[in-house]
Amino acid sequence: MQHNKNIELRYLVLDRCFSDFRNRYDIEELIDEVNDYLSHAKGIRTGISVRQIRSDINTIRKMLPDDVYLDAVKFDGKKCFYRYSKRGFSIYKNELSVSEVQSLRSTIEMLGKFRGLPSNRWLEDVISKIEVKFGMRNNSDNLVSFAENEHLVGYEFLSDIIDATINQQPLKIKYITARNHEMNLILHPYFVKQYNERWFIFGLNQELDVITNIALDRISDFEKAKCSFIKNDKVDFKTFFDNIVGVSMPKKELQELTEIKLKFSPHRFKYVITKPIHKSQKTISETECTISINVYPTKELEQQIFSFGPDVEILSPAWYREDFANKISECMKKYFSCEE
Repeated sequence: MQHNKNIELRYLVLDRCFSDFRNRYDIEELIDEVNDYLSHAKGIRTGISVRQIRSDINTIRKMLPDDVYLDAVKFDGKKCFYRYSKRGFSIYKNELSVSEVQSLRSTIEMLGKFRGLPSNRWLEDVISKIEVKFGMRNNSDNLVSFAENEHLVGYEFLSDIIDATINQQPLKIKYITARNHEMNLILHPYFVKQYNERWFIFGLNQELDVITNIALDRISDFEKAKCSFIKNDKVDFKTFFDNIVGVSMPKKELQELTEIKLKFSPHRFKYVITKPIHKSQKTISETECTISINVYPTKELEQQIFSFGPDVEILSPAWYREDFANKISECMKKYFSCEE
């Protein structure tokens, strides 16, 4: 390739366009793509000319192997679009295909919400390098919004917690329990998960020799522990959450898969069908608006069922129905207490 301060970037964008079999790029659209990228990635406002783009196209043609050519295919009568003859080909031989890069663009936009938060310089570097490598730019127009709790206590620990998990660094953690007791433990971090806009770290409690999870908003402080890392040989986190809703795993003696049958009001049934409570969810009857799930009952599942209010009824098992009935009765006492 000839030496030019912008030529690598132009070739990168053009190569991506030529590899794209979902969209068509005529000469004007190629110019727009290149100018758009140079403007956002490098702040270069000077537009690329038609002559320059045609020269770049001819140069790229000379780089192609014998079994690949770059055609100008006519469409709409007069216009021509440019595309490689071979699907999946790239002069840069990226490991990701164009469709995967396009999916990656959405992921980058999602990750971009963390930009600017404390201790997230590592994520900023990762995103920026991906954008440059694949000729993409972030969602600078803020066209997509993601649910997040920017004021969540412990958010400032997230980056360092993830680093410790990746680097297999044991942590000495000080945290506050739900009953407001201060506790200390040595945790060997294995996995970080987000649920219901909260972040949780899973790992081995060194003293108890059990896998536990701690919400980041419960952590008051932590530091590196001066001990050797104990590798995870207890849990496969790829399947760990298969049988639960949420992040709380019941004690082993309570880990019994339970088929829970639920009946919904007609309008809420449509919502539950499009947004299942759990991946095991099956429709029993559309006319009766009933479903079933096979799970370990957890507090998070209980909370989710309660969130449906009067639009849901637990049909079975009988003990689970009775348990909810008792809790509903306790709630009613608070609102309908009789005073003489």
